[in-house]
Amino acid sequence: MSPAQTSAKKIGVEKIGPTPVSPPLDARSTALRKVCVDALVSAGRGHLSSALSLIEVLRVLYDDVLRFRADEPMWAGRDRCILSKGHGCLALFTLLADKGFFAKSELETYCQVDSMLGGHPERGKVPGVEASTGALGHGLGIGIGMALAARIQKRDSRVFVITGDGEINEGSIWEGAMCASKHRLDNLTVIVDRNKLQSYGPTIDVQDLEPLTDKWRAFGFAVADVDGHDVNSLRSVLARPLAAGKPTCVIAHTVKGKGIAHIEHDPNWHHKSKVSDDEAAALYAALENA
Repeated sequence: MSPAQTSAKKIGVEKIGPTPVSPPLDARSTALRKVCVDALVSAGRGHLSSALSLIEVLRVLYDDVLRFRADEPMWAGRDRCILSKGHGCLALFTLLADKGFFAKSELETYCQVDSMLGGHPERGKVPGVEASTGALGHGLGIGIGMALAARIQKRDSRVFVITGDGEINEGSIWEGAMCASKHRLDNLTVIVDRNKLQSYGPTIDVQDLEPLTDKWRAFGFAVADVDGHDVNSLRSVLARPLAAGKPTCVIAHTVKGKGIAHIEHDPNWHHKSKVSDDEAAALYAALENA
């Protein structure tokens, strides 16, 4: 069966390989997912499943790791977090609102004509967004520039770049990886959202990435594999760089659509241009049972 054919139905785990056996979602993770669904339903469109695989990664970064000042988004001493897979922005917007970068009521305007919150993050328009992303493969290069700038300016800021696993098909990612290794950027951490699905099918069909851990190591990174929905494991691995003199890559094994059982592993939920009332009701019902 071709990748295009697989998009017509939900893909079973036997096709995409092993998935994390994660701890049950706690109240905070479920509440953050509900905020994402609220924004999606209000807009009637968006990349929901791509955002849900990211919730725990972003939650841990903003709750436990990143240094920032929500009331001073451009504070020079802050850490930087770039969502290179910009289509997952529902998760980022949810965390930025949660931390007070902007009013939570703004999420009700998501993807509306007069809203500052569009379908991808926009720097200079959305407080807390470090880079305008969406054309995939660009975030790592921007992050490398930020990490180099921090070194030159003698700041101890850390830079985090979150990529999708489909996104790392882009050659610019691997050019960036070579550059980061050359400059020994141990203030740079790449987090790969390894949900094993991209827009129309499994990554193994579109462009097989394995052995992914070995690839990043060969490019000079210190690498860790982690359950991307296990909050405690994420806290441990993201707390500090993995090695002196090397950039870090954290491969976060996740489930696309995590927390809403009927959309997990389903490419049809990569993006929705219209969400019906019945679909919205099913999303909320699934969260009640998560």
